[in-house]
Amino acid sequence: MNQYNSLSHTKWECKYHVVFIPKYRRKGLYGAIKKHLGVIFHDLARQKESIIEEGHIMPDHVHMLISQFHQSTRFQRLLVL
Repeated sequence: MNQYNSLSHTKWECKYHVVFIPKYRRKGLYGAIKKHLGVIFHDLARQKESIIEEGHIMPDHVHMLISQFHQSTRFQRLLVL
């Protein structure tokens, strides 16, 4: 957890706590969908050059702790699916 990313003159550790909430907080994230959500979220994070360090799927929302690899990646670009 205490591993810092670095360039020649800087070091950083950039993590975001993201909560994904479906419209009207519908309780449909369990069952068959739950099995696929983890894979989908990890694939999306890999495409954005990030990693999901921790995640919890609740019946009506999802918590994720996302780490960035590159200092230049903006948070807005990370969240655009």
